[in-house]
Amino acid sequence: MRRIDLQLFAHKKAGGSSRNGRDSNPKYLGIKRYGGQVVRAGTILVRQRGTRFHPGKNVGRGGDDTLFALVDGVVEFGTRGGRRVVHVKPLPEDATAPVAAD
Repeated sequence: MRRIDLQLFAHKKAGGSSRNGRDSNPKYLGIKRYGGQVVRAGTILVRQRGTRFHPGKNVGRGGDDTLFALVDGVVEFGTRGGRRVVHVKPLPEDATAPVAAD
C-alpha cells in the first residue's frame, strides 16, 4: 500500500486593507462675537486659521491667530488697506450699560 502525504491549506484569501478610518476633531472656528455686541476684555472675537481677520484697535492676536478683546467695549468690523479688521470701541467711563457676562 502506498502512503500519500497530503497537505491542506487555508481556503480564505487574504482581505485587503482599507485606507479609510481617520478623522480629526472639530475645531469650532469662526466669528464668535458680531458687530454691535458688547464684550468684556479677554472675550474671544474670532477663531481662525491664518489671518482672515486682522486685529484692529483694542484687539489682540493669540499664537493660533485667535482675535480677542483687550478692553470692555463694542465690537466693530471694517476694512483697512483691503484687509478685514476687527476693532473694539471702548465703552465710555461713565457708562452704566450692563456688560454681558460670558
